[in-house]
Parts: sequence; structure tokens; C-alpha cells
Amino acid sequence: MPRRAETGAAGEAYVAGRLAREGYAVIARNWRVPGGELDIVALDGEILVFVEVRVRSGERVIAAEETVDDAKLERIFTAAEAFIEAHSEHHDRIWRVDFVAITLTQDGVVRRYTHMQNLWAD
Repeated sequence: MPRRAETGAAGEAYVAGRLAREGYAVIARNWRVPGGELDIVALDGEILVFVEVRVRSGERVIAAEETVDDAKLERIFTAAEAFIEAHSEHHDRIWRVDFVAITLTQDGVVRRYTHMQNLWAD
């Protein structure tokens, strides 16, 4: 089984590809600021979407979607505001935070894919 960072990176690549196939325009990946990171930034039509990706492998007790707490959501929110500030072309856009949870089988095959939209919206 790949290391955790490799699994996370592969999961983010999978999600970026799937979002693109669903019509999203992925405009940034792994965008970092002090104290936060945005896994994927995309456009869903005119809406700017900040996507948090969580990948779990095997038979873990805690589901991927249970791993985002208020502190993590606050870091995403802070990074999203920094992204908008750094990219003037997005200053007036409506934006939201989505969450994608992926569960992999022991051999790395996607067993479950859950995309929750509007985890937080502006």
C-alpha cells in the first residue's frame, strides 16, 4: 500500500480528473498559504469552489467525511479568503467549500466516492 502522502496525492489527482469530467474547470491544486492549504480550486460554472479531499484506505473505523472538524473548516475558510485576495479576477465571485471523501479498497481501488457540496458557502 502506498504511503499516506502518496495516497492523498493520488486521491486529489483522481478527484481533479473526476471534477473535470463533470464540467468543473480546475484552476489550482495544493495552493498553500501560511496556516492552510486548498487541495483543489475549481470553477463550477461561475461559482468558485474550494474542494477539500480526504482519502481513507482499507477498513478504517473513522470514515473520511468524519475527519473534517471546525478547526479544519476554519483553515480552509482562511485559505479561501487568501486565494480570493491573491487573485483579483475572483474578487466578486460567489464561492463555496465542497468536500470529497474517497474510500479505497486494500488494493487501492476506489470503493466509495462522496461529494458534498456547500459545506460552507458565501
